[in-house]
Amino acid sequence: QEQLVESGGGLVQVGGSLRLSCEASGRAFSAYSMGWFRQAPGKEREFVAVISRSAVSTFYSDLVKGRFTIARDNAKKTVYLQMNSLKPEDTAIYYCAAGGWGTEISAFAYWGQGTQVTVSA
Repeated sequence: QEQLVESGGGLVQVGGSLRLSCEASGRAFSAYSMGWFRQAPGKEREFVAVISRSAVSTFYSDLVKGRFTIARDNAKKTVYLQMNSLKPEDTAIYYCAAGGWGTEISAFAYWGQGTQVTVSA
């Protein structure tokens, strides 16, 4: 079983950058694809990015492609989300998740508690 803890959120101005981290505490981190999702107030949770177990493959939402980069370090059991050129519409709680490859919430079995990202205009 994986426990996931996100960090790195905060308040940033439009056009700024943030790097989110998500550290896992279980033994099987390298066996899971890792994803990032986000949920804005009043909206459903949506897919942001996913990275395969060995980091060979990544996939992004069209909303963040070219601005966000997902990466992982299996030795540190950590997945990252580098967010550049941030926009107000990126404001949300960001969640990391562990599971199978996919973009659907149902593909991921384990979830962190989330970290708030606020982009001010």
